[in-house]
Amino acid sequence: PVNYSGQARAWASAVAEHLGVGASTMALAVPGGFRFDADLIVPPAVFQVDHDWQRRQFEAVAVGATHLLIEAEEPPFGRLLGRDLLRQVEAIRQRGVDVAFIAHGTDVRSPARHVENEPWSHFHDSRIYTRRLERLTAMNRADLVESGLPVFVSTPDLLLDVPSATWCPVVVDVDRWNTPRVGGGGPLRVAHAPSVTAVKGTELITQQMERLDKAGEIIWRLVQGVASSDMPMVFAATDVLLDQFRIGSYGVAAVEAMAAGCVVVGHVRPEIRELVAEATGVELPLVEATPDTLESVIHELASDPARVERIREDGRQFVETVHDGRMSAAILGRWLPRGPEDG
Repeated sequence: PVNYSGQARAWASAVAEHLGVGASTMALAVPGGFRFDADLIVPPAVFQVDHDWQRRQFEAVAVGATHLLIEAEEPPFGRLLGRDLLRQVEAIRQRGVDVAFIAHGTDVRSPARHVENEPWSHFHDSRIYTRRLERLTAMNRADLVESGLPVFVSTPDLLLDVPSATWCPVVVDVDRWNTPRVGGGGPLRVAHAPSVTAVKGTELITQQMERLDKAGEIIWRLVQGVASSDMPMVFAATDVLLDQFRIGSYGVAAVEAMAAGCVVVGHVRPEIRELVAEATGVELPLVEATPDTLESVIHELASDPARVERIREDGRQFVETVHDGRMSAAILGRWLPRGPEDG
């Protein structure tokens, strides 16, 4: 019910296209937040307190679906059955519906583990790393284990928190992001488009980029307040996207930028790169940099246009191999049945 970054809709479209099964999505509307398409968007008041809607939604799934994929351990039927996730799962399974989970990030990522292993962790900020969040993620991981059901994760780093899970890569619309490049030929155009600045590490990198911009080595842009629909054109006019420097992994924004032909620079821990290579057979073409090394990395890219072009092409090929929906559909297909046209 969360549809983070539109991924529920993207996975549903992928399995419909590549497995030949019918798939639909239901998402909880988030007032003031990003809104992504879903087949059914439910207002918070209806989702949480409309008991009639909760019962009707449960019945619609019980009668009309064979499989239910639950995101981020959020109870899919609001406060039905005391808003107890496992009770809702057991009730819908008793009606013959197969259930699996897909975790997204903050729902299962342990702040304590992350702080211990990642020196740049955003959880070093006490406003983000709270005892409540630690308890919540521990509870969610315990629910996943107790359920005994299939579990997928949207980014490879979450395998460190949920070792029994299977990575199901995020999916992007390659055609939407593969727009013609705009301008270029002058200084390297470097952008950073943080969804949450504290998580992306914006404050750790801004001064270095402003310094390079002032020296005329790059053209620097901090992208904020731009609608999702306008981002393809932003990336089309960007040579290098600075992704994230605190989590130690990569997500939807990095994939969208690579699909658009940007070189993506960020911090991805070595063990995460190994997991990606092992699962996909290809290396992650995301240029490694930490806040300590970023300025020199950008300087090297700015002085080597041929390398920028090679990495740009590697990024596009990586997205087409890993994140265009085919691999994700195949992975979900280990749980889902195939449609009649696929035998």
